[in-house]
Amino acid sequence: MAIRSPSLVELHAFLAVARSGSFRKAADQLHVTQAAVSRAVARLEEELGVDVLARSGAGVRLTPAGEELRARIEKPVAALEEAALHVRRRSDRQRLRLSVVTSLGNLWLMPRLEDFRARHPEVEIEFRQYQRDEDFLRDDVDLWIALKRKPRQQWPRQVAAQYLVGREIVAVSTPALARGAGSASDVLARPLLYHSSYAENWELWAAAAGGALPARWRGTGFDLVINLIDAARAGMGVAVVQKCMVEADLASGRLVEPVAATASTGRGYYLCRRRALGAHPAAERFSDWLLAQSALSEPASPARRRATG
Repeated sequence: MAIRSPSLVELHAFLAVARSGSFRKAADQLHVTQAAVSRAVARLEEELGVDVLARSGAGVRLTPAGEELRARIEKPVAALEEAALHVRRRSDRQRLRLSVVTSLGNLWLMPRLEDFRARHPEVEIEFRQYQRDEDFLRDDVDLWIALKRKPRQQWPRQVAAQYLVGREIVAVSTPALARGAGSASDVLARPLLYHSSYAENWELWAAAAGGALPARWRGTGFDLVINLIDAARAGMGVAVVQKCMVEADLASGRLVEPVAATASTGRGYYLCRRRALGAHPAAERFSDWLLAQSALSEPASPARRRATG
């Protein structure tokens, strides 16, 4: 069957002018140039063989043919727009926009991500830039994996947060450096490596291990976790670090715990989402998978696993 109806571009241009009474205002609404609107309406009139707009120095108005056309097409065109928006939204629900703390993303999440892709190949993940002082008001992110920087930190009211990993810290070193370390005092006598933002982690570990950190202890500080771990791998000293960050190193024997002791910082990484996000299948699938991975990484009681602090 031959197509006799005008294109949607032409109909949208006509309706925008009809609603606004101005080619300029119509162009602003459609985010195109005024000339593009004018050409589209001209094509429409040429295809229909009638004038739908009467142009004058005072502006534009609908002709009788234009009034009839508007009455016949306004609702059907709106219905087409709604149908397209509905399908697009449904498609977007299979796309997950994710923002992750860089260190956790590189050291903990990335090695596991292939498992999620294999289980849910229909979900497309897009990583968005992580912002240190995140306010969770961005509309280009669906889920965050964010760091709780202080034990008593409160999340914004618009955010639902669920603990994942990262509260537990351990002391790690190369097997060679660990040799002969039978107590916490032995470990604390070796060169110490620490995260420069959390030097107090050594005090927490020492207390948990039954040792005492010297009052004027010295060590080497790093502002990035990856550099801290690299230094430990190189044998520069013993590093106190979140256990989740060195799981692969401990499993392979590249790093060891000179003394098996675990301390809690009360901080850690949380899965965050806006409470107003609504139904989002991709976000739900990823959240369920991520929580299962965190349970494998840090087996814990149900009460702790549900913690949102």
